Amino acid sequence: MSRLILLNKPYGVLCQFTDPEGRPTLADYIRTPGVYAAGRLDYDSEGLLLLTDDGRLQHQIAHPTHKQPKVYWAQVEGDVTEEALYMLRHGVDLKDGRTAPAKAQVIAEPDVWARIPPIRERKSIPTSWIELTITEGRNRQVRRMTAAVGHPTLRLIRQSVGSWNLNGLQPGEQREVEVALPRMPAKPERKNRPTARPGSYKSRPDRGRKR
Repeated sequence: MSRLILLNKPYGVLCQFTDPEGRPTLADYIRTPGVYAAGRLDYDSEGLLLLTDDGRLQHQIAHPTHKQPKVYWAQVEGDVTEEALYMLRHGVDLKDGRTAPAKAQVIAEPDVWARIPPIRERKSIPTSWIELTITEGRNRQVRRMTAAVGHPTLRLIRQSVGSWNLNGLQPGEQREVEVALPRMPAKPERKNRPTARPGSYKSRPDRGRKR
């Protein structure tokens, strides 16, 4: 069985165990030895981070070839238009190429914890919440996508990765689960190549000599 830790990473925590600048890191929350993050979550993002002690499981979760769906709740500036949702659903052109189509919908403000520090608010600009489901893992992808369609992200929470979700975890809280990975097929045994019989052409010591 592989160990998997589900952590609700707080805002302002680095997704690593050490930092020369002394900023908060995973070491402030994770005491389990031998685990490492399966994927990343930005310093200024919150929510679900998975950690494991199994390299195969880490690859299955984080590598883009497996296309694990990741669900984000984004609080954005402005009233989100149908045009913006259409663009998110059909791919957004970014500097590193067009994104894959995402699932996107406007949602009511989710019942989540208060962020510390709170987001910056402007009385003249309303905010909305969007639920985005993506299968890619580009750097700061959700923030760049919402900005590209005219709605900069103010707060970003990852709610789930694959079949794992926050399920009521508060910031800094964690839950450990066990995951059974299918066994790798056994590699066929390599048969030894037959040795040459004494007196055969291959065994003759003068093979290849010029005469």
